[in-house]
Amino acid sequence: MTDNPLLAMGQAAREASFSLLGLGRRQKDALLAAIRDQLLNDQYSIIAANAIDMAEANAQGLAPAMLDRLLLNEQRLAAICADIDTVIGLPDPVGEELESRLLANGLRLSRRRIPLGVLGVIYEARPNVTVDIAVLALKTGNAAILRGGKETLHSNRALLKSIHAALLSQNLPIEAVQLIDSPDRALVTALLQLDQYVDMLIPRGGAGLHQLCKEQARMPVITGGIGICHMFVDKAAQLDKVVELVVNAKVQRPTVCNALDTLLVHAEVAEQVLPLVQAAMVEHSVTIKACPQALPLLPGAQAAGADDFDQEWLGLTLGVKVVADVNGAIDHIRAHSSEHSESILTDDMATANRFIAAINSAAVYVNASTRFTDGSEFGLGAEVAVSTQKLHARGPMGLTALTTYKWLGLGDYHTRS
Repeated sequence: MTDNPLLAMGQAAREASFSLLGLGRRQKDALLAAIRDQLLNDQYSIIAANAIDMAEANAQGLAPAMLDRLLLNEQRLAAICADIDTVIGLPDPVGEELESRLLANGLRLSRRRIPLGVLGVIYEARPNVTVDIAVLALKTGNAAILRGGKETLHSNRALLKSIHAALLSQNLPIEAVQLIDSPDRALVTALLQLDQYVDMLIPRGGAGLHQLCKEQARMPVITGGIGICHMFVDKAAQLDKVVELVVNAKVQRPTVCNALDTLLVHAEVAEQVLPLVQAAMVEHSVTIKACPQALPLLPGAQAAGADDFDQEWLGLTLGVKVVADVNGAIDHIRAHSSEHSESILTDDMATANRFIAAINSAAVYVNASTRFTDGSEFGLGAEVAVSTQKLHARGPMGLTALTTYKWLGLGDYHTRS
């Protein structure tokens, strides 16, 4: 071992990952059940630790969106445990044979799923992510090194204590899930250099964190989780159903990455749609930032600034723009989207197919809310992140996204000619 704490964590995580390699599905599911039970047993101490984080965050004036992400209560812990049950019920992808072929020389060649090894995950005010990552990593035989934000420190320590107790109850090394529990930012930079032990890095935070990781990380980085999400109301949409979808996408939980940021409306139906949308937004205390063409139809709305359509609002603000047609919507999305989630409302399937083909975001919906881009909603259980890049994994990252594969060649003492 070394005196460098990050190197020591990396070495321990690598060794722990070897211990996980031999576990079958039954053993992994027993471990996940132990984590669930331990979290429920410890819920009051976890909520008490979270209360300390919430008090400190309030004293520091954290934004309401961050406070909402930080909060843990009995209901949210119950939801976290329900997600664990979902993951328990999912097939274990490790060991799955992806393909098999018999070569002309008689060699049987196949690809088989294996764990990635050690995951490094950096995230901010979401203590639930601590459990999500631990559960998904362990189900796929991966170890994890976690670095939550300083605002989640007490919550994460309490959650990790429960996870470690569950690991010990199953005779597994606690180093399979480790937490960098110092707020020292230098340790983030040190983690980015730990490519000898960390196989993949996942940043879950703002654009600055993502850029730092892309520039300095020595290991592969999965980026995502920044959502500038759009919904386009086509002239062929069922206009009596538009408001319900807009309210769901914008208001149900406005602080998350799949919440609606910009509403695009076909010019031919703007006079019918926008007053109805505004009435609903006023009812839910949503501020509207509108383009010049939309402003006359939205009394009380604010004029959109130069950068407003490039904002992930993470709160009760909605951008609104009138566009000429589906091509105008596509052009706007291409210029301003983070390639997270986009939706079109239309009963014209030719228009829907044009939208689907032209939009390259990780999730594209027809007549549905953007709020569905979520590991639980997709039937993946919890998620490690929502990837918006194009290699390895896209959209909500569940179990299979935490695996790679190896080639297996089965021969009969074959030699290459």
